[in-house]
Amino acid sequence: MWDTLIVNPMINALLFFYDLLGNNFILAIAVFTIVIRLITQPLNMRQQRAMAKTQEIQPQIQAIQKKYKDNPQKMQEEFRKIGYNPADTLTGCLPTLIQFPILIGLYQAIIIVLGSTPQSLFELVPRVYPAINLTPLIPVENKFLWLNLSQPDPFFVLPIIVFASMFIQQKLLAPSTKGQDQKDNPAAAMTQSMQYTMPLMFGFFSLQFPAGLSIYFILANIIGIFLGLYTRRITDKERAERAAKGLTTPYVIDAEEDKSQKVTQPKSKQSPNGSTTAKSKSSTSQTASKRKKRSAKR
Repeated sequence: MWDTLIVNPMINALLFFYDLLGNNFILAIAVFTIVIRLITQPLNMRQQRAMAKTQEIQPQIQAIQKKYKDNPQKMQEEFRKIGYNPADTLTGCLPTLIQFPILIGLYQAIIIVLGSTPQSLFELVPRVYPAINLTPLIPVENKFLWLNLSQPDPFFVLPIIVFASMFIQQKLLAPSTKGQDQKDNPAAAMTQSMQYTMPLMFGFFSLQFPAGLSIYFILANIIGIFLGLYTRRITDKERAERAAKGLTTPYVIDAEEDKSQKVTQPKSKQSPNGSTTAKSKSSTSQTASKRKKRSAKR
């Protein structure tokens, strides 16, 4: 099932692009990368929009968290009022998780396509679709500059470029978390963590992955930067439109709750030196004069 749905279609797609682009496997990987990025772009755009919206209402989220930290049920009610769902913070990893089957399948496809031993060729031929007649392309040219595309880069140049390109992508496209308390903002903490952990993880993978797959990582990161900047431009425009319509307002505590929390203070006023006001003094003098008149009548 895995080979039928994932690996074999990738093998035939790579061979098709390889044939179409003059038997250049680097160009075949580049076109294949563009196709994959365009397919996953709607999901990436949705994720980036959700992250931008969460960062936009972050002051309201933190205000609700501080006010109702001892009342989780009321906190969830207030979150729903402003259109925030804490579970949405977990969707930040969804595009990456979806790409893992693609990476595993592409890893296997590159190993099989670029193999030059009789055993690897014997394994490749049955996987080629007979309808498109790609068997004459075998074996595939696996040399590029100093690289054997079926083996890891011996000079570690590609892993370094993988790390650098992914770090730039994460840094440019992640919403700004400057001035936000990461203790009360798990989304900001996750974003900050992913800016370093993801590039390090994929850079480490590239030390052991075939050079062809590392090239896929690099091209995917470069394309992702341009697509991400385009998406950010759209989200910035949408945020400006919401601000112009007055939809981005700070969180305000209910007036009834405010009144119930206020302590009723006596209406009598005192001057800074602690004496009563003129109005209080006149009232006291009137009371004293009335008492004198009553005593005189008696």
